[in-house]
Amino acid sequence: MPSAGAPRELLVVDGYNVIYKSERYLARMDETANGDPFEQARELLVADVAAYAKGRYDPVIVFDAAGNVSPERPELTPAGVRVVFSPAGESADSVIERLVTEARLAPQAVTVVTSDRTIRATVGGIPVTRVSSDVLVADVGALAVEYERANAERQTQHMRLEDRIDPAAREKLWRMLRGQ
Repeated sequence: MPSAGAPRELLVVDGYNVIYKSERYLARMDETANGDPFEQARELLVADVAAYAKGRYDPVIVFDAAGNVSPERPELTPAGVRVVFSPAGESADSVIERLVTEARLAPQAVTVVTSDRTIRATVGGIPVTRVSSDVLVADVGALAVEYERANAERQTQHMRLEDRIDPAAREKLWRMLRGQ
């Protein structure tokens, strides 16, 4: 956990690299969509990265704008995750390398999530941690299972009448039932 005033570690995610590594995201792609077939997959990735980064990282997801329906996209920040589309004529790889270089000069610790060997080789070194897309996907999957379990547990607790009654009133009812 960073100290007060210190920047959080930068988390740079190679967006399409992660999407193509997981059935979780590929299942959200809609090739028949009139608009952008990646839109739902990107939205799920943003939500997952927000949950993964919560309190520990300053997350950025970089997408290659080449071939997208609308390559002139602004930088967005949904759910506290900065979403960057590479400018026309520039690859997402170049944007990732620039973000890492800027963080190194700050200096700020960086974790880069990609399975792209070229990026992993280019951005390596102190203070950069490289994580494969598969590791992020597995960690996000584990988080999703934990959230579902906790949510189901909360739902069960809220369904019981006993849990919704004031403790003092509940004690009076128990005494009445026992004949005290």
